[in-house]
Amino acid sequence: MTSTTAPHTESTPALSLRGLRKEFPSPAGPVRAVDGIDLEIAPGEVVAFLGPNGAGKTSTIDMVLGLSAPTSGTVQVFGADPADAIAAGRVAAVMQTGGLLRDITVAETVALTAALFGRTGSPVPYLERAGIADLADRMVGKCSGGQQQRLRFAMALVSEPDLLLLDEPTTGMDVEGRREFWAAIRADAAAGRTVVFATHYLEEADTYADRVVLVSQGRVVADGSTAEVRSLASGRTVSARIDDDGDRAAVAARLRELPAVDAIDHRGARLVVRTPDSDVVARFLLTQTAARDLEVASENLEDAFVALTTTAAPGAARITDGATR
Repeated sequence: MTSTTAPHTESTPALSLRGLRKEFPSPAGPVRAVDGIDLEIAPGEVVAFLGPNGAGKTSTIDMVLGLSAPTSGTVQVFGADPADAIAAGRVAAVMQTGGLLRDITVAETVALTAALFGRTGSPVPYLERAGIADLADRMVGKCSGGQQQRLRFAMALVSEPDLLLLDEPTTGMDVEGRREFWAAIRADAAAGRTVVFATHYLEEADTYADRVVLVSQGRVVADGSTAEVRSLASGRTVSARIDDDGDRAAVAARLRELPAVDAIDHRGARLVVRTPDSDVVARFLLTQTAARDLEVASENLEDAFVALTTTAAPGAARITDGATR
């Protein structure tokens, strides 16, 4: 059993969605879960696919995995139909639940999965990459939720897929387990594997994704690097240290008179100002007060997530070379 096969490298997109729509019947008429998604992901990218519950993420992933057919539009995986790409072992998935037999061992589970792809040999290399080699002889039913998620990851690796889809992959893992899991994912991505993951842990997307795709109401509402997506949320925060309590209160009162100030928060010796115009606030603090240690920051990914998915625009905010279009 070989565990170090390098993923294919090619110019064909790893994943291409064009005009993708999916409708489900209901007594009140068809419900459109996916509403015209256009998306292209290059080989080797690590992409976070984010959105609130009901945004269409799972329906989209099901179509990429060939588990569901589009109502209209197309899905191509490395230029092929999803079923053909999966049959060739080029796609694997780590889902939240299911797919495990409780009454066999961890090693037996991975060996059984490998046999389905005609691979023989020790399952240990895959267990090591998933960080569960020490659990090889444990019954699956005795594993914790986080350990079972790692087992699903090991199972997904046996075909040495070029595209790995992860649905809430670190559910049930502790902090150390999550860190080790993502270290393994980044190592695979560095070798050329494409990774697309859905997660509710937005800090994971912020830390580990090369790119963030936000979906809401079945549409892509933002697509870019985490920094670029954060910048789409209106406003920034300007914080500064003012050591004297009286001075700090006086500065806060003067800041409230500026039209560019939305809110002011006191955090110890620091004032934190939310503003749509950070230049105005920063200039005031630096030129008219005793403020020091000034910092200007964009909204975090969670702020952008809430802002962009609560009031989704009709068209996606596409970001290329730092420009929104």
